[in-house]
Amino acid sequence: MECANTKPVLVFLILAMASASALGQFGFFPPIPGMPKTPKAPSGAPKAPTGAPGVPNIPFLKPPKGTRIGYYSQSCPRVESVVKATIKKHVDKDKTIAPGLLRLVFHDCFVNGCDASILLEGPDTEKEAGINALLRGYEVVNDVKKEVEKVCPGVVSCADILALAARDSTVEAGAMTYAVPTGRKDGRVSKASDCNNLPSYMDSVEVLKKKFADKGLDTQDLVTLSGGHTVGSVTCQVITYRLYNYTSSGGADPSIDPVFLKTLRALCPFNGDGWRHIPLDYGSEFKFDHSFFTNVKQARGVLESDQRLWEDSSTQDIVQQYIGARGMHGFALNVQFGRAMYKMTNIGLKTEDEGEIRKVCTKIN
Repeated sequence: MECANTKPVLVFLILAMASASALGQFGFFPPIPGMPKTPKAPSGAPKAPTGAPGVPNIPFLKPPKGTRIGYYSQSCPRVESVVKATIKKHVDKDKTIAPGLLRLVFHDCFVNGCDASILLEGPDTEKEAGINALLRGYEVVNDVKKEVEKVCPGVVSCADILALAARDSTVEAGAMTYAVPTGRKDGRVSKASDCNNLPSYMDSVEVLKKKFADKGLDTQDLVTLSGGHTVGSVTCQVITYRLYNYTSSGGADPSIDPVFLKTLRALCPFNGDGWRHIPLDYGSEFKFDHSFFTNVKQARGVLESDQRLWEDSSTQDIVQQYIGARGMHGFALNVQFGRAMYKMTNIGLKTEDEGEIRKVCTKIN
């Protein structure tokens, strides 16, 4: 699988989380030990145009080829407000939509780039791959596309809609907003066989780091994007091997906190309902916050890959940064999550004549 040739660069919004009197100017936030410093925009760097209501102009570095903040400012100026309103409508009805869309864009971008190929329907498409069997949110993206087509027919790609929808759904869950460059084109190819190397919940940290690096993402991005598990759930069938058949003797994964193991076994009894949903961030499944990382530190990670983030020295320090640094854990996570999502949703973009603007997201033109 090919990665984007142009390395995505850092761009994110720092929005007020309290009154100006409480926080002062944005530059007065204290530095967080160990967190990467925000690079300064070069002299003369352009200002990003306003995208959606409430998103201010910010300095930014050049986005990937063919894309920019406010790409539709002339051709479809209402696109971001339409996407935001439609996503809010769906999330208000069903809070599980937010993690669903987040996972959907992840699975799209990690297979041949962010080109909405995951949305194409038909035999042997990515949507039909076994690893994608539990993905959801397709109907939401299709509804957003329908609403956008009403105001700007044939202008906005499904790939851009998916990236914007993922951003707005996490904001509805409590995350800070971040800038999304647009101008992606939709892919024309979708193969289930291309999904064989997606990151897995059974992968070791080293394997995950390699898979992320292959897409231009670093270890900080790996840990940060794993933090997306602060919202959402998983079915019992995915974790029962950790509870009953992890070792050769048939025991449980020894890394699970013993008290939490009892809780998980009560929720997912042996030979019980494999389709029962268990929160990935136990006790806070619908709120975007840092508690996921606290649970991981306390050996309460539900997925094996999540728990390994604390046990591996290369990722443990990053987890710790999100749960304790000067009381700024929530701010740190929000800033870095916006940065990581910006990078991920710019993997392997198709622009200009490399793709198309689909009329509907489920099939090519």
